[in-house]
Amino acid sequence: MIIPFKQNTDGAWTSHPRPQFKRADYYILNEGWTLEGQTIRVPFPPQAKLSEYTGNIPDELTYLCHFSIPATFRKKRILLHFGAVDQLAKVYINDVFIGENEGGYIPFTFDVTEHVCRDKENTLKVIATDSLCLDYPYGKQTKKPSGMWYTPVSGIWQNVWLENVADTYVTQLKINTTLEQIELQIEYNHDRNATEVFEVTVDLPKGQKLTQSFADKRGILSIPEPVQWSPEHPHLYYMTIRAGEDSFDSYFALRTINIETINDVKRVCLNHKPIFLHGVLDQGYFHDGLFLPKEEAGYDTDILNMKELGFNLLRKHIKIEPDYFYYACDKLGMLVMQDMVNSGPYSFLRDTALPTIGLKKKKDIHLPKDNRRRLIFEEQTRLTIEHLYNHPCIVAYTIFNEGWGQFDSDEMYDYVKALDNTRLVDSTSGWFTQKKSDFDSKHIYFRLKKLKVKERPLFVSECGGYQLLDKQHFFGNKEYGYGTCKDSEDLTNRIVKMYEEMIIPGIPAGVCGCIYTQITDVEGEINGLYTYDRRGCKVEKGKMIEVANKLKIK
Repeated sequence: MIIPFKQNTDGAWTSHPRPQFKRADYYILNEGWTLEGQTIRVPFPPQAKLSEYTGNIPDELTYLCHFSIPATFRKKRILLHFGAVDQLAKVYINDVFIGENEGGYIPFTFDVTEHVCRDKENTLKVIATDSLCLDYPYGKQTKKPSGMWYTPVSGIWQNVWLENVADTYVTQLKINTTLEQIELQIEYNHDRNATEVFEVTVDLPKGQKLTQSFADKRGILSIPEPVQWSPEHPHLYYMTIRAGEDSFDSYFALRTINIETINDVKRVCLNHKPIFLHGVLDQGYFHDGLFLPKEEAGYDTDILNMKELGFNLLRKHIKIEPDYFYYACDKLGMLVMQDMVNSGPYSFLRDTALPTIGLKKKKDIHLPKDNRRRLIFEEQTRLTIEHLYNHPCIVAYTIFNEGWGQFDSDEMYDYVKALDNTRLVDSTSGWFTQKKSDFDSKHIYFRLKKLKVKERPLFVSECGGYQLLDKQHFFGNKEYGYGTCKDSEDLTNRIVKMYEEMIIPGIPAGVCGCIYTQITDVEGEINGLYTYDRRGCKVEKGKMIEVANKLKIK
């Protein structure tokens, strides 16, 4: 008996989970789940309203799902993908242990070909353990949400899906670009004959195509009449890669990011042209889905809302999003500064209160090479960079934020640069600066000050955060922010004043960007440009655009 194919049709999270690695045969497994014996809507975490889960949320969670292999799956191998499971996951199919994963933010995959039945129903069990262990990345999650610390998420919080592939298939694609060409590197699930080729077909403007074959795992293509990618013109080149029986769609963009000296001033340059990083802090929280919007288009809405206010960059704040978020930034033209997700202990006095008023420690914390937390952080950093490497929107990384979990930051700078030397790196965002970083990174709240540029470009990596309460769209218990405003006009005027008195005067000397806090309210933190439910813009758009125009480097 062949089980008929039934794709998820509930309207939430149905796009292809990997926009840069799209094979035709995939099946999203978000329907029919139970958690601790009660129904739950995956991919939403159990703490989220959209999950419709009403049971208890212990540290150890047991998920169950029954599924059938689609009749359209005719290739040999079947892969089981998880977008993310927080923090530890053990996976079983038909009561057989398949494998485990630890981390909470990075996708992982198992080859389940030998463990699934193609002609009858299968049972998938996931045991997720999330005790908010500080050895693992945890971001803004806390068991006691308050202020700038938010409701935690547990267990499955991204798509679960099946993929049907040939016996030999491409497991990894790495794309390096200049302004005129791309270099492709691919890896397979096992060794192939070196004489076998892979073929690339690129869609060019005006309906033309460029096809080229390579007799190795690496190939370089020169693009005729190249079109550069930028926030103003986010041109993507779509392509198809064929390797033996395997075939998938992907895309790339032609863009560079670096620091250049122009008229004796160090400037951040996109495509060798100076650009001011006019950014906004993006926590990636949603009032009904917590770590996820109701559907993928929610990311498009956030990006377009910020572009409408004149911003060109989102600082993705100590959270890693589903692939669709980065694809949305790629296609809509939004730069991204990607934070690594923090681990380790936090002290309000040491890491926030004293540094905010200027009392900052000078020495870095040292962790031995075999320290468990260090090893996990290094591994998760590596996986993060490898996972996101191909997205043109990402122009910079933040390693540590305000000392949260910070250790050996100079060594970590070298570690990140060795993994990816094509992006800029903010080693220590806010304070506790050591010797190595591409930015002089400062957080400035509660005051306006004259900015002094030193050896490196000065990046105001957090600022503003003025709070305005909208009682009709408030989702917290206690209000939190940095300086109360009485209405939209007051909020807008304070923001404009901050840019005009603190940021704009420093641009000629080398102030390279700033990050306003923040894109939306989050729970009780009411310093968003939009309300938490995205239904209300709290600033005057015309004035925000006027400020953005003044930030352009001529």
